[in-house]
Amino acid sequence: MCLTWFTDRLAQGIARIAASRSPDPVIVRTSDFKTNEYAKLVGGRPFEPVEANPMIGWRGASRYYSEGYREGFALECQALRRVRDDMGLTNVVVMIPFCRTTGEADRVLAVMAAEGLPRGGNGLKVYVMAEIPANVILSAEFAERFDGFSIGSNDLTQLTLGVDRDSDALAHLFDETDPAVTRSIETLIATAHAAGRPVGLCGQRPSDDPAFTRFLVGAGIDSISVAPDSFVAVKEHVAAAERA
Repeated sequence: MCLTWFTDRLAQGIARIAASRSPDPVIVRTSDFKTNEYAKLVGGRPFEPVEANPMIGWRGASRYYSEGYREGFALECQALRRVRDDMGLTNVVVMIPFCRTTGEADRVLAVMAAEGLPRGGNGLKVYVMAEIPANVILSAEFAERFDGFSIGSNDLTQLTLGVDRDSDALAHLFDETDPAVTRSIETLIATAHAAGRPVGLCGQRPSDDPAFTRFLVGAGIDSISVAPDSFVAVKEHVAAAERA
């Protein structure tokens, strides 16, 4: 009963958004809670290990094929399959977060296929978050496995510069405009476009920094995700950059 309730609620929530935007694509990122966040949920502590650094621990794609969470990911897949196949909302695109290696990508895609969500089946597109330097370095290989990318600029900055984004002591070093980060973004966009893959970006910086938005437009970004309260301002910044 609880499992049916979970998949029903998840499917209803996804369908509500997907239907409101149909036929435009709606990208749904699968779960990316960290172990300390799961542990804080009711009943979560007995199931979660204690990690010294959950930010780079057991999260994202690494959970989906593991014995400790595979059944949970199967429920997510069931909800997504219900939305796409039963409700007919095939505009839903699935996005996999924090995928560290191409081998891990293959394992996750295999699990999805086993749960009735094969990439390409019923037009299903699967995107991957680009938030780890490996996603940039091996972007051509990831493009063979996924239909698009979404740059997670917070984690990409954290892992490129080796800076804990939650550390107040290191806040002055956390900079999404650092050349190491912006060059990584440019490299990923160029490689992805060469493979015919779109690239978006999600992160707070475009909402706060018009110059960063201009950089993204100049680099050829296909889409930018922003907070609702900053949508109008960012749209104006994008328009200005495109006219320049």
